[in-house]
Formats: sequence, structure tokens, C-alpha cells
Amino acid sequence: MDTLSLVRPTHHTQLRLTTTAATEFMDLTDRLERLAAESGIHTGLLNVQTLHTTTGILVNEAEPRLHDDFHATLARLAPLGVAYRHDDLARRPDIGPDEPRNGHAHCRALVLQASVCLHVVRGRLQLGRWQRVFFVELDGPREREVSIVALGAAR
Repeated sequence: MDTLSLVRPTHHTQLRLTTTAATEFMDLTDRLERLAAESGIHTGLLNVQTLHTTTGILVNEAEPRLHDDFHATLARLAPLGVAYRHDDLARRPDIGPDEPRNGHAHCRALVLQASVCLHVVRGRLQLGRWQRVFFVELDGPREREVSIVALGAAR
């Protein structure tokens, strides 16, 4: 049986990401594994949160044809070239003229999570055989940030 300290170490960091496509699935799993190991937590949680409303966090497979299906599903859900009220800048006096017309991206984000909470067990992420953690860009390319908090018990 493992002996864990009563100390609850916490660790916070932010990842800066540069996306390269309008819609993109960026695999963060290896970086998150390193952060979990560096946090010093033996058993706990790693919370991953996007700081943007036109992005999401997804746990799924890293299979390219599946990602093609994800792209197609998002495009059917909220297609480009459709009128979105969010894009009617004349009715939004609170924003500047350079505001992007990205109603489609906000609507696509509706079906994704802004954060995921992952288990850390024995200092490693507890993921299933095929599970990977993705940052999903819906309005790129852009500079983005992801906030990560690790908390739990140290060995």
C-alpha cells in the first residue's frame, strides 16, 4: 500500500499554443504527461482549461480519418456562409470594427467542453488505451492559451 503525504501540492501553468488552421486538433497528451510528472503529484487531478470561447478540449482518439469525421460533423453543425446574429456587427456597438465574424466557431464550441479533469495515478495521467487529449481550434489560425492546474497528494 502506498503512503501518501497529507500535503496537497498544487501546480499551475499555462501553455501558449500557435494554431495553423481554421479548425485544428492539436494533441496535448505528451505535454500534459510531462506536466503531471513535474508537478510532484502521486495521486490527484490535472485540470486542463482553454481560455477562449472559440476553442475546446477533447479526449478522444488520434486517428486521422476520425478527425476528418470530426471536421465534417462540425461543418454540418455550424457551417460557414450562414448568417449568424453574432456576426452582425452593426447590432453589436460594444465591439470594434476589426471583430472577426466567427459565429460559426462559437456555435461549434457549443458541443465541446471548455475543460477536462484528468486523473493522475502514480504520477502519470490515467488514460485509456486509445485516449489522447486535444486542444480544438475552431477559429484559427491564432495564438491561444490553455490553463492547467494539478492538485493532489505527493508520494
